[in-house]
Amino acid sequence: MGTQTTVAFIGLGIMGKPMSINLVKAGFDVVGYNLSPGPIEALVAAGGRGAGSIAEAVKGADAVAVMVPDSPDVEEVLTGADGVFDNAAEGALVIDFSTILPDVSRRMAAVGAERGLRVLDAPVSGGEAGAVEGVLSIMVGGEKDVFEAARPVLDAVGSTVVLVGPAGSGQTVKAANQLIVAGNIELLAEAIVFLEAHGVDTEAGVTVLGGGLAGSTVLERKAGNMLRREFAPGFRIALHHKDMKIVTDAARAAGVVIPLGSHVAQLIASLDAQGHGGLDHSALFTTVEALSGRAGS
Repeated sequence: MGTQTTVAFIGLGIMGKPMSINLVKAGFDVVGYNLSPGPIEALVAAGGRGAGSIAEAVKGADAVAVMVPDSPDVEEVLTGADGVFDNAAEGALVIDFSTILPDVSRRMAAVGAERGLRVLDAPVSGGEAGAVEGVLSIMVGGEKDVFEAARPVLDAVGSTVVLVGPAGSGQTVKAANQLIVAGNIELLAEAIVFLEAHGVDTEAGVTVLGGGLAGSTVLERKAGNMLRREFAPGFRIALHHKDMKIVTDAARAAGVVIPLGSHVAQLIASLDAQGHGGLDHSALFTTVEALSGRAGS
């Protein structure tokens, strides 16, 4: 990255904390900020530095990474009082790893450009495990020269890093990703309930399914949660609920019909409405069990 060695990382949650630590391991000087202090302490213990505010974190940084939950959070972090845009050095890279509305990403890129900043939307897929292992899939929207300048940062946290189009395109591809993941989780849950109802050795059944055409990363990483009935996040239902609203809204705007996706979106919304938003999205399994009259079986 040449002289761009300092990365400010805003948002050290389930995904942001391991991503920031992987940047430290890759040799970057990482300055982290988070609303709660625990993740900052973990970053410092890994060799990074902590900051008491966004403004403090981004001053002098060559690149700013953002990983926060939703569109309003990104807008506040970037354009709020003492936010990134008011404090980052001219020419700095701003890489938003959050999953938000595509039109918000396009607007933030335009506002950033007016401030002399180079902005990318770069949502990720791979969950906590992918963040810890540094093998995230990163779908990037923005200008090619900015993408190339940001490659060292992106490559430090991901293994599949692709420029998919202009600003907002990364978010559009991420919406498609979340649509596919939700459908896979729902069908995996239905398959496991089906196998259990027929008295199959379910772990053996899942193993052989994983070796065939039904195999997937979702099956590999989420089947164990379902078999053990353990749903600690992971990726929270509340966040996937937010993502499915992005998908359904964007599909409606484009005149695209997503009947299966809309159905799964309603199942996820139901879990969230029942107060289960803090569970991993593999907890869709509990809805299939309940609808099948097998809850607690």
